[in-house]
Amino acid sequence: MESSALETMAALLERAIDETDDPEVHYTLRTARQLVDVVEHQHADLAASLEQTALDAETRERLEALGYR
Repeated sequence: MESSALETMAALLERAIDETDDPEVHYTLRTARQLVDVVEHQHADLAASLEQTALDAETRERLEALGYR
């Protein structure tokens, strides 16, 4: 299964959280993980909007190449 850069970052942050006991580091890593979730949701919203938008083929191909599917 192909994973996105955001999914990879989320997994790396989760692993880092599991491997440290420092409360301040946990807070920072959890905050970063939450920001990844926000970006994932924004990306999903943009992708949904893209599906509903009438675009010419070239523009759609460029956006899909950037990861908006």
